[in-house]
Amino acid sequence: MSDTVHRTERWVGVSALAFGAAAFGAGFRLPAAFLLAVVGVGYATAARAGSAPDVEVALERTLDEDAPEPGDSVTVTLEVTNAGERTLPDLRVVDGVPRTLDVADGSPRLGTALPPGESATVEYDIEARRGEHAFEPVRIAARDWLGTTERETERLTHTELTCVPELEALASFPLRSQATDYAGRVTTDTAGSGVEFHSTRQYRRGDPIARIDWARVAKTGDMTTVDFREERAAETVVVLDTRADAHVADADNESAIDYGVAAGSAVASASLDTSNRVGLAAFGPRWEWISPGLGRTHRVRLREALALSPAMAPTRPPEQFRPLVAFRRLRERLPADAQVVFVSPLVDSYALTVARRLETRGYAVTLLSPDVTDTSTPGRALARLERRRRLTAARAVNIRVVDWDPGTALPVALERASRRWRQ
Repeated sequence: MSDTVHRTERWVGVSALAFGAAAFGAGFRLPAAFLLAVVGVGYATAARAGSAPDVEVALERTLDEDAPEPGDSVTVTLEVTNAGERTLPDLRVVDGVPRTLDVADGSPRLGTALPPGESATVEYDIEARRGEHAFEPVRIAARDWLGTTERETERLTHTELTCVPELEALASFPLRSQATDYAGRVTTDTAGSGVEFHSTRQYRRGDPIARIDWARVAKTGDMTTVDFREERAAETVVVLDTRADAHVADADNESAIDYGVAAGSAVASASLDTSNRVGLAAFGPRWEWISPGLGRTHRVRLREALALSPAMAPTRPPEQFRPLVAFRRLRERLPADAQVVFVSPLVDSYALTVARRLETRGYAVTLLSPDVTDTSTPGRALARLERRRRLTAARAVNIRVVDWDPGTALPVALERASRRWRQ
C-alpha cells in the first residue's frame, strides 16, 4: 500500500520566536536571549532538513482461540519487528480490529521507539461474535527524531476470527398438527398406530392383534380395535426476517438479527432432535436457502449457514430489498406441506403481511418474535404499542404467536404461548 509523508508542524513558529529573541537580545544586549535565538534557529533548520524514516516492519498477529463461542474473550497479540537498518525513534501502530467486534480489554494501539531487529508487542482482548470477521490493515506512522516529518502507511496481515456456535439447546418446539408420509413425533388428527388414545372401531380383518380391545371381548364378546393418535414427521422451514428494517437493536444494543438467529437455531435443533425435517431460509435482499433434511451432516450445514451466511450477517445489508421477488422466491421453494416458523422482530407492517400471506396459502405458520422494543423514549414506547397491535392481528387470523422477551429464556416464552394456544 502507498505511503503518505507529511510534516507534523511540530516546530511551527520556532523561527519567528528565534528571530524575535535575537532582536530582543541585540536591542537590550542580553547574551542569554541571543544564545536562545541561536538554539531556536538550529532547531528550525534541523526540522526543515529532517526526513521521514522508511517503514520497514514485519508484522505477526496471533489469536489464542481458534474456535470461540459467542461472548468468549479472545486475546490478540500483534508483534511488530523493525526489519530495517535504522532505528525508528517514534513508531505508532494501530491494529485493524474488525468493525463487527468490540475490544473488551486492553488497547490495539502501540507507541514506541524500535531499534533495528528489535520487536514490540501489543496485546488486547476482543469479544467473539457469531460469524466470520476479517482483520483490517494495520495502520502505521513513523516520525523522525525531532517529530517534524511523519510517514503513514498501512500493512495487511491476513487474519480471520471465525465463530460458529452450536445450535441452541431446546428440549422441544410445539409444531402444529399435520400429516405427512414420514415417521416422526408430530401429533395429527388421524387415527392409526401411535401412543395416545384416539378412538375405537369395529374389528376389521387384518387389524394387529395387539390393538384388539381384549377387555371388551371378554366382557361383551364384541371384537373392537383401538386406534391411537398417529405421530408423523413435520417438514419445518425456519424463515428469518433479514430485511434492513429488521436490523434494529434493543436498549443494550443487541441486534434483533442475532436474537432471531439464536431463536431459529433453537427451533432447528429441537426439530432435528425429534426426527422432523428442517429447512432454513433468509427473507431479505440476500438469499439463503437450505431444503428440509435430517441427520448430522444436515445439522452441521444449518449451523454453518446460521453463523457464516452473509444473509444472516449482523450488519445492515446494503442491497435493495424487492418484496415481490423475495416472496415469490420463498414460495417456489417451500414444500407444499411445510410448517413455517417465521422469526421476525415485527417492527413494521410488512412482516405481518408476510406471515398472513403464508398462512392464507395453506402453510401452518408460527410467528416467533423477539421483542427489542422498550419505553425509554416516546418513540420507542409507540413502537412497542404498534408491535403489540401486530401480534394481536396475527392471532386474529389463527397464526400461532410466540412473543419472546430475550431477557426471558425461550422455553419459558414457549410455555406461556402454548398455554394461550390451548385456551
